[in-house]
Amino acid sequence: MPMNVPARPGALDLRPLSARSVVLSLLLGTHPPELPVRQLVRLVEGFDVGGSTLRAALSRMVAAGDLRRTDTGYRLSDRLLERQRRQDDAVHPRTRPWDGEWEMVVVTATGRGPGERADLRARLTALRLAELREGVWLRPANLARTLPGDLDRVAQRYTARPGRPARELARSLWPLDAWSATARALLAHIAGVPRPADRLTAFAAVVRHLLADPVLPPGLLPADWPGAGLRAAYADYQRELIGEVRARVRGA
Repeated sequence: MPMNVPARPGALDLRPLSARSVVLSLLLGTHPPELPVRQLVRLVEGFDVGGSTLRAALSRMVAAGDLRRTDTGYRLSDRLLERQRRQDDAVHPRTRPWDGEWEMVVVTATGRGPGERADLRARLTALRLAELREGVWLRPANLARTLPGDLDRVAQRYTARPGRPARELARSLWPLDAWSATARALLAHIAGVPRPADRLTAFAAVVRHLLADPVLPPGLLPADWPGAGLRAAYADYQRELIGEVRARVRGA
């Protein structure tokens, strides 16, 4: 299955955050994605990252092309602005009324190496398409977006109305029950996590899970789908984090 969910329904993908991860999480959630050095130092202290550790992480991130040094601080690189855009779309997906049509992308390029094939699969998955069979990807046409034009170099695109019942087809393409179980487990987990560092870790897992939400039309989803609840919880956390940023800036 192309959708990235834990192997066991309800299992949580909680990854301890490094200094780099803390900085990226803060900047990815900031608009515009730039913070002065003084603010960064104050902020990361609340997530158990010391000043010397932060300085070393910032140097490595600039060298790796993750960040750009500005006159006053650090900003996400152009490469990571696309990641921020995908994260924003995951938290606030843009949809349109669904009329029963499906987007279909058929891969036509041949002679590609394993790395190129893997990159294309990852890109199509990020576009919330799912693979019906090798080289044939589709999803309901309910997203308010257009597919990138450069896909035409490796694939052909179509609109389709499959003869198979839409709910049945959706369930065959995405592990909806597994996604739902993990979303509920995340909601339960974040409700009982008080420490700022642990909350940042938990909400980083929430963002990763939202990136794997297929954002299907409501009629194709199981009953009591928790996607909206998970997005609302993250939006609340973002407001909490913005308040923390402002409080620390005032105290700096």
